[in-house]
Amino acid sequence: MSLIKDLLNTYENKAPEIVFHWNDPETEAEGWTVINSLRGGAAGGGTRMREGLDMNEVLSLAKTMEVKFTVSGPSIGGAKSGINFNPKDPRKKGVLERWYAAVSPLLKSYYGTGGDLNVDEIHEVIPITEESGVWHPQEGVFEGHFKPTAADKINRIGQLRHGVIKVIENPKYSPDVTKKYTVADMITGFGVAEAARHFYEIHNEPIVGKRAIVQGFGNVGAAAAFYLAQMGAKIVGIIDRVGGLINEEGFTFEDVRNMYLSKNGNTLGNNNLIPFDEMNEKVWSLQAEVFAPCAASRLITKNQIDQLISTGLEVISCGANVPFADKEIFFGPIMEHTDNKVSLIPDFISNCGMARVFAYFMERKVQMTDDAIFEDTSETIKKALQNLNEINPSKTKISASAFEIALKQLI
Repeated sequence: MSLIKDLLNTYENKAPEIVFHWNDPETEAEGWTVINSLRGGAAGGGTRMREGLDMNEVLSLAKTMEVKFTVSGPSIGGAKSGINFNPKDPRKKGVLERWYAAVSPLLKSYYGTGGDLNVDEIHEVIPITEESGVWHPQEGVFEGHFKPTAADKINRIGQLRHGVIKVIENPKYSPDVTKKYTVADMITGFGVAEAARHFYEIHNEPIVGKRAIVQGFGNVGAAAAFYLAQMGAKIVGIIDRVGGLINEEGFTFEDVRNMYLSKNGNTLGNNNLIPFDEMNEKVWSLQAEVFAPCAASRLITKNQIDQLISTGLEVISCGANVPFADKEIFFGPIMEHTDNKVSLIPDFISNCGMARVFAYFMERKVQMTDDAIFEDTSETIKKALQNLNEINPSKTKISASAFEIALKQLI
């Protein structure tokens, strides 16, 4: 363990290359872009907004992005933007307009961004950055890393624009093709489910019949539940911030599909919800082999994990970044404890779907079919897990080995 601890210490404590700090002249909003490094000439990472956010949160997310790019590609540095402001405030749009105007020189030259917590890629990031003269929120990555010709840049930006907002037409990947779900809606949750499936397959076990618990029912959790049920896993519990549902026999695929279709914005929409406090008591003692934490970061306690382990937990596929209630950026005591007991697939492999989609559309001229896009993410995750298995064929210490592979590339 000491090698991984040394690598992590070195990486966590290295100062970021660029910190851009902004105070909004018109409101109390404050924002940061942290660029951990300009590895490969550029850096990438989304923009989030929440009240109480500080620079440390942005820094830890930038470092997390850099680790994720070692799996998803492209080979660039990690970055993140964060604005400390209430996203429900009616002045939000003005704050974002002034923020992106201030940060646009970075976005034109070496930084690429996207949507994140409380900031929407399609309705906010793309149109507002355009107003500031940025061709696409990922323009800086093209400029700094890929250095394409003008024609090629126009081509690939077009590909990226259409690809992310592409409406899914193949019913295999969409809960309802008439409802116009996009690649961006579904791809992260798809990756979370695929990571669990590939992990079992590498160890010669089917995922069919495995019982699963999903935490969070926003974009990622709802999609993960949909794909897990589709591949034959049995969803026995869903816990969300408004409450939850339990069915120890497992909900049918139709049940889960209907839950997806009736979700209330980013929460579980159902009249029979078990209230949150009661659900939070019950869910951790359900018998399940698979756990997909897809809610906010840093929620899961050691006690909750130990309860799941005692009833037969085998695999955790992380939809949330750093789901454990540790203060460390990456690998705190709860995560390490979990990694030593069960198969813990780290977030930078299991939730790399969106980062991978960006890389896929940027790297070259590609096929724009649903199958090609989703298969590419699935293959990327499978390859990462196969590489891991060559280094560590056991079912524990998966995350420690994954970090070792990633950090050796970064340090």
